[in-house]
Amino acid sequence: MAKPLHQSVKEHPNTLLVGVYTPNNQIENPEYYYEEFLSLVKTLKMPYDATYFMKVRSVDNNMFLTKGKLEELTKVCTDQNIEKIVFSETLSPLQERNLSNAIGANVTDRQGIILEIFKNAAHSSEGKIQVEMAEIEYSKTRIAGRGKEMAQQAGMIGQRGPGETLKEEIKRHFTEKIRQARKRLETLERSRDTQRQRRLASNIPLVCIIGYTNAGKSSLLNRLTHSAILAEDKLFATLDTTTRELYLKNKNKVLISDTVGFISQLPPQLIKAFQSTLMELRYANLLLQVIDLSNPAWKSQIEVVAKTLKNLDVDKPMIYVFNKLDKLDDETKNHLAHDVIGYHPQVFIHTMSKEGVEPLLEILREYNL
Repeated sequence: MAKPLHQSVKEHPNTLLVGVYTPNNQIENPEYYYEEFLSLVKTLKMPYDATYFMKVRSVDNNMFLTKGKLEELTKVCTDQNIEKIVFSETLSPLQERNLSNAIGANVTDRQGIILEIFKNAAHSSEGKIQVEMAEIEYSKTRIAGRGKEMAQQAGMIGQRGPGETLKEEIKRHFTEKIRQARKRLETLERSRDTQRQRRLASNIPLVCIIGYTNAGKSSLLNRLTHSAILAEDKLFATLDTTTRELYLKNKNKVLISDTVGFISQLPPQLIKAFQSTLMELRYANLLLQVIDLSNPAWKSQIEVVAKTLKNLDVDKPMIYVFNKLDKLDDETKNHLAHDVIGYHPQVFIHTMSKEGVEPLLEILREYNL
């Protein structure tokens, strides 16, 4: 008797990645912006079936896409039987719902991807709680305005039926989870404050490594302090702040910490949730901004970091650490020499060897910390 043929069952919905480059995009290079979007999806290990890239001249407040672009995307989704769409841009809850209804597919955005990446990358208790709070805040905004839809599902259009009650119940549930998470976080923050007060009393200088995600912050900390912190070639490989001792001249030591990497359109929920961690930058004596000079969008990345620091109200002395010099040929180095003139003080390094970070160590030895 012949055995029935085995039919593989697809384990994910037919998914389309939509890269949208808008006039307000912080990354000047559209091609790199699309590559960064694909890197985010790759980091999350999200399966997908197709990609579609477009430029838009303006953004519609209600639908995000203008009528012509919406029709264009709808046709693509219909032709390819798309069930799920992931946008490279941040969408408002209203835009997300309207796009889902108009196209007939589940829509998610850049914030949703980054939140999931943070959720997978957080390992410390504090990091997990911070991501949990960000995730709850994000979900709350997606529930707002869905009362009518829930009422329709319950057959109670025109009155405060079970659907509306369900929405209120979910909102109360989110509020309670936020309260519990904040309470747990406050306990950890008190411990952090105690450690900070001890450090301030000891007068040991603090140097914080900052920069765009995947610029080489963890690799730099590893090389400077002979540590073994996870340093992978992917976005947001590490989230938890790590502090190490670094001995300079005459056995004088400083504390050096790396921080969560920045990225364009970092979800506000994450900035809010990681406020206590990022506020450590306010107590730093010096910031080292690590820049991946081999990345074509390095200037845009510096601007993203500057904007994030401004939003955090952090204004500290900073050294621009141009990294990954080993990846550049002599011609590229000569070409970039003019482009980096406006960024001072500056130093050029690579983390492939001890000699590669020696120029930075020389500056730190002479710096008045």
